[in-house]
Amino acid sequence: MIGGSQSGVGKTSVAVGIMRALTNQGLVVQPFKVGPDFIDPGHHYRATGRISHNLDGWMLTRSQNLDLFQQACHGADIAIVEGVMGLFDGYGAESEAGSTAEIAKWLGAPVLLVINARALGRSAVALIYGYTQFDPDLNVVGIVCNRIGSPSHLDRIRTALNSSLPQQAISLTIAGLPRSEPATIPERHLGLWLAREDNLAATYIDTLAQLVQVNLDLEKLVNLAQKQTRRVDLDPVGQPNKHLAIAPPGGNAPVRIGVARDRAFCFYYGINLTLLAQAGATLIEFSPMHDSFPPDLDGLYLGGGYPELHAAVLSKNGEMRQAIATFCQSNRPVYAECGGLMYLSQGLISDGEPRYPFVGTLPFWTRMGTQVKLGYRQVDVIQPLSLFPMGETSRGHRFHYSDMVDDQGHLLQAHAEIVKLNPLIQLQYQVRGWGDRQTLEGYQIHNVLASYIHLHFGSNPAFAQRFVQRCRDLKLLSVS
Repeated sequence: MIGGSQSGVGKTSVAVGIMRALTNQGLVVQPFKVGPDFIDPGHHYRATGRISHNLDGWMLTRSQNLDLFQQACHGADIAIVEGVMGLFDGYGAESEAGSTAEIAKWLGAPVLLVINARALGRSAVALIYGYTQFDPDLNVVGIVCNRIGSPSHLDRIRTALNSSLPQQAISLTIAGLPRSEPATIPERHLGLWLAREDNLAATYIDTLAQLVQVNLDLEKLVNLAQKQTRRVDLDPVGQPNKHLAIAPPGGNAPVRIGVARDRAFCFYYGINLTLLAQAGATLIEFSPMHDSFPPDLDGLYLGGGYPELHAAVLSKNGEMRQAIATFCQSNRPVYAECGGLMYLSQGLISDGEPRYPFVGTLPFWTRMGTQVKLGYRQVDVIQPLSLFPMGETSRGHRFHYSDMVDDQGHLLQAHAEIVKLNPLIQLQYQVRGWGDRQTLEGYQIHNVLASYIHLHFGSNPAFAQRFVQRCRDLKLLSVS
């Protein structure tokens, strides 16, 4: 487990560097990401060639996380798990739910803690002491002092640790990584740049790997993983037995589901696609930016991403927009999340910029705001829905800057205002956030379900089964 003292200390760079360095040594590395992040797993995939899966202590049960971990690790030599935020940060302030520490303990994984050592000397000892002693059940085995100024800087920290906390110094591996601008991954409003950005140097992962190779003892790191990983039981006493499992497909008819996949639509939990495939779907990836609409689709999945960065190109592909609009009206199942919701709207409005029309299935426009709307969300179904029975619950995450607006650009503050734009719109979700705040969400029109919430299908594996079966049923109905 690669954890951080807080966000921004460089744990993604460290994790990606270690992943690629071990891959270069011939090991099969299985990557994971703690939390709801979509961007870091893209860097993991580029470093290892294997799909990085999201582990999450709030969206998934302990058993579901362990099932996912075990399945994904098939054929791998070592698993590297990148944490989220600070080591102990998660869903709320009163428990470790959703935190890196929680997942590390569930997996029995030793933790390598990354700290930003820039401008720190003896004070680093207090930081190290706090993080290693806060939770005695957490197995912190090493510290990476990132952004050190020189070898003597790291020596001062080691000396301070030896003189102040000799027992800590004995039990911990202390290493340092120098400041290196070429090895820094730039950021934007939703996080780091994507792994396939045009302006991101093609060699950035190799640069990170070289930095790690020179400054970290990889052999010792692998030995720590082998010797310090603790055995865990898949189903300890008192834990609910809710596994990440899905029922066999309900029919043999082939199902083709289109998955929007390009620079505008790239936010998908790996397990979501895996569960759809396990339910019997053939996933057809296509680019709404550049492609023609794939033929013979039975369903459509529009994930999140950055449609706002590629609005002109998306809007220009009028053939694609019209084809998706026609598909949405055909009563075949369509599921859209966040960026997908934006793309199904009337389009994007920007102050001082031209309007960019999109698909037009949803009655509102979208506009980029200045305040992020984020956090874990629990979804309770309050209306009959083909993909969810009433009363069923799923969990997911919300993270976006865009707002829903009318054609004049006025903010639609009440969901009733959206329904007024088109009486066919139905609200399907009652959504609960931190502090038990509730709102209505989940916009259904025809057989289209769109939401700002990225659902983790692992929290309710039956969703994938129902989506595929619904596609199959409607396909057979149209044939008959």
